[in-house]
Amino acid sequence: MAVNIQAVKQRFGIIGNDPGLNHAIDIALQVASTDLSVLITGESGTGKEVFPQIIHQYSARKHGQYIAVNCGAIPEGTIDSELFGHEKGSFTGAHESRKGYFEVADGGTIFLDEVAELPLSTQVRLLRVLETGEFIRVGSSKVHKTDVRVVAATNVDLINKVQEGKFREDLFYRLSTVPIAIPPLRERGEDVLLLFRKFAVDFSEKYRMPPVRLTEDAKTVLMSYRWPGNVRQLKNVTEQISIIEKNREIDTDTLKKYLPDYMGVKLPAVIPKNEDTSFASEREILYKILFDLKSDIHDLKQIVFDMLRKEADYSRIESDHAQVINRLENNGEEEEKGGSAPPVPAPLPAEPAHPFIEDTREVEEETLSLAEKEVELIRKALEKHNGRRKQAARELGISERTLYRKIKEYNIN
Repeated sequence: MAVNIQAVKQRFGIIGNDPGLNHAIDIALQVASTDLSVLITGESGTGKEVFPQIIHQYSARKHGQYIAVNCGAIPEGTIDSELFGHEKGSFTGAHESRKGYFEVADGGTIFLDEVAELPLSTQVRLLRVLETGEFIRVGSSKVHKTDVRVVAATNVDLINKVQEGKFREDLFYRLSTVPIAIPPLRERGEDVLLLFRKFAVDFSEKYRMPPVRLTEDAKTVLMSYRWPGNVRQLKNVTEQISIIEKNREIDTDTLKKYLPDYMGVKLPAVIPKNEDTSFASEREILYKILFDLKSDIHDLKQIVFDMLRKEADYSRIESDHAQVINRLENNGEEEEKGGSAPPVPAPLPAEPAHPFIEDTREVEEETLSLAEKEVELIRKALEKHNGRRKQAARELGISERTLYRKIKEYNIN
């Protein structure tokens, strides 16, 4: 059976005919008959707390418990206990076991207001309840089951919270199965006048005085104000005017006294800039960017130089190693035949691997002497085999006699 939106407004005291507001009520009525999770978004003071009640009252759970929890008002150390309960002695002050809201509201609805304030550890527990209906009391290992409809609300951008790592992405998508956006008061047009009139009548009855009225100019001012506090702020302003002002007809000048930072338009405030200060600041920023860029270029040059030098060193070492091995083998064969070993060639002058790269840093060049490489390889082979010449000669690929002669020739200890 279709529910009339106007009847819903009368039942829950909703004032206004804005299309955005009507659309939000329509979505709440459509989703009420399901068990889907709902995320209500909107600025503070827009009346988000009414929509979970609409969803609960027009659902099959209307005879079950409805519990509203302000997540931002519960200390972080006790939020898990409040939501999921605890066992006796689980922490200091836990003198007896206690059921949490999810256990008490089994078969009903829980409204989690300011859900973005939940700690990350509690978000993990909440995600498990939403996915499996299971939870564990604080200080217990026993798994409990619950059947609860969760409706959450927030006045912050949860996407930004997710990107900052302060809200779990999987929980965000699980909560926002059906999103409902409540429009701010400044976008609701003449609803501002309807609300002012309703609040003026309510306060006149409460304080037993005639209701206040607005002049035509004052109505224009009321509709042009941005209302950062939305409906809550409008209600407070109406109450202040009803109590303080003796004149029941409120003009523009009187109304502006109760509207902080009234600019006459709905545009954001423009902050004047000091020319000298802004120029100096921009110049400093430009200098910093140039210095950072120079540093980055220098670091990049060094990285490229190191990479090219390492590549050249690896190629040079492999070539030197092959030459030394071939020389040792040739010397061994000539000595066994009774010949004499050829003289050791003079070291070759070192040349820069990449002369087109220049840098202010001093580079220590590596020697290319074959004799020194030969000595280095013999020393490493002897150290590896703890001075055992037979194994060292086998490692080097030469005869033991050749190795012994090389040790004496180079005076290797």
